[in-house]
Amino acid sequence: MCYFVIEKLFCFFLICMVKVKNIVTTGNIDFYSANTGSELALPLVEGGIAAGFPSPAQDYIDLKIDLNKELIANPSSTFYGRVKGSSMQDAGIENGDILVIDKSLEPRDGDTAVCFVDGEFTLKYIKIEPDAVYLIPANSNFKPIKVTEENNFCIWGVVTYSIKNHKRK
Repeated sequence: MCYFVIEKLFCFFLICMVKVKNIVTTGNIDFYSANTGSELALPLVEGGIAAGFPSPAQDYIDLKIDLNKELIANPSSTFYGRVKGSSMQDAGIENGDILVIDKSLEPRDGDTAVCFVDGEFTLKYIKIEPDAVYLIPANSNFKPIKVTEENNFCIWGVVTYSIKNHKRK
């Protein structure tokens, strides 16, 4: 039964990615609109999943979860993005991961955000100071970017979730 649930969940993500509309492809992120019109309630393991010692197997699963309702608080301002690159790998965000990006959230210091700087999109932590904004990577091979008034800059959206593919490659 467990394998069936995992396979059904993976199929749901594939269906969602097929149904979403690719809005923009850039060098660092591909953007997709969120399809919140669909609903698929999947079984949810009650009490969580043990990451230490195994818990006794459950013979049935009676709770359901809809990932659209769980992951998307503001449907009209939420988009998906597929990461290209490795500047945030030490934060656990890697090439190919899917981001849930909410454009309606007010960016705060320390948020992971999709930013537009001088004609390019980038994914970084934001550090907000009185005289500048810094875009901080989570990979020592990349340097922070200091954004000043001279830059064409906006914080396009705040990342609320990242979705990873954990199957063997």
